[in-house]
Amino acid sequence: MNASMQTDFDKRVLFINKILLALIVLVTIVPLIYILLASFIEPSVLLSKGLSFDPKDWTVEGYQRVFSNDSILRGFINSLFYSVGFATITVAISMLTAYPLSKKDLVGRKAINGFLVFTMFFGGGLVPTYLLIKNLGMLNTVWAILLPGAVNVWNIIMARTFFQGVPEELVEAAKLDGANDFQIFIQIMLPLAKPIMFVLFLYAFVGQWNSYFDAMIYLKDPNLKPLQLVLRDILIQNTVDNNMIGSQTAMMELKRIAEMIKYATIVISTAPLLIMYPFFQKYFDKGIMMGSIKG
Repeated sequence: MNASMQTDFDKRVLFINKILLALIVLVTIVPLIYILLASFIEPSVLLSKGLSFDPKDWTVEGYQRVFSNDSILRGFINSLFYSVGFATITVAISMLTAYPLSKKDLVGRKAINGFLVFTMFFGGGLVPTYLLIKNLGMLNTVWAILLPGAVNVWNIIMARTFFQGVPEELVEAAKLDGANDFQIFIQIMLPLAKPIMFVLFLYAFVGQWNSYFDAMIYLKDPNLKPLQLVLRDILIQNTVDNNMIGSQTAMMELKRIAEMIKYATIVISTAPLLIMYPFFQKYFDKGIMMGSIKG
C-alpha cells in the first residue's frame, strides 16, 4: 500500500505495529546481549555492580575452563553430526511422504492422513519407546538419536500443502513430455520446494541441536554425547554442593567458577544457531508462506 493511499487509521495501526515489533526485538535481543557481556565479566563485579565496561573487570577464564575440557570438541562434532543427519533424514522423509499425499487420486489418502494426525496427539510414552529402541538394538548408538522422531507430521503437512499449491498444469505438461512421477518429483517438485525444505531443515536442526534429553536416556558412551549434554555435565561438575565441607574461601572460589562457566556454556551452545540463521533467512519467510495451511 502506497503512503498516499493510507488512511489515518492505517497509519495509526502501522505505527502501533512498529512499536510492538520494536518491543519484541528488545525483549529478544537484550537478554542475549546481557548473557554475552556477562560471560566476559568477573562474577563478583557482575554481582556487585552489574555490567561493567572497564577492561579490568573482564576475563576469559570461563571460556578457558570450558574449552580446556577435551570433550567439548568431540561434543560439538557429535552435535553437528546429529543435527545435520537428523534434519536431512527428516526433510527426506517429509518430502517423500508429502508428495504422494498431495495427490487427490491416491488410494487410502484420507486414512493415511488420519493415521498421521492421530500420532500428533497420542504417543506410546517414554518407557515403551525406550524398550522399543532397546529391542531394535539402537541403544547407545547414533541411530537412537537420528531415527526416533524423524517422522514429523507437522513438517509433512507443511510440505503437502506446498505441493498442493503447485499448478496442476505444470505436472500435466511434464507428463506430456514423457516424464514419470519419479522424474516429476526429482526434476520439478524438489527444485520448486527449496524454500520449504530449508525451513523444515532449520526447524529440525535447531530442535536437535538444543536437545539433550534423548541423548541422556539412550546414550551411555561419553564419546557419543552431544555438546548440550557435555556442557550440562561440565556445569554440574562445577556446581557448588551446599553439603561440602571446606573453607569459606574454597566455597566462594567454586561459586565464582560456576558462575563464569554458566554464562560461557550458554554462549557456546547458542552461537552456532545465531551464525547459521542469516544464511537461511532468505528462504525462511518464503518457505513459511508457501507451506502455510490454507483454509
